[in-house]
Amino acid sequence: MAQLSVAGALVLEVGGPSSHGAIVAREFGLPCVVNVGGATRRIKSGDEVHVDADTGVVEFTGRT
Repeated sequence: MAQLSVAGALVLEVGGPSSHGAIVAREFGLPCVVNVGGATRRIKSGDEVHVDADTGVVEFTGRT
């Protein structure tokens, strides 16, 4: 859970609003978008992404 303490948001490749990851995100007060197919292939360590949990949009914004 140490990673969640520095995370700004969660992007989950599978699951729904009642999945474990979504529930944990809510407990940590983190925005979360679920069911993002291919997320683990597209988002790499060091990537910056904008996560809009209200609209369910995840946008790649660059690499650090």
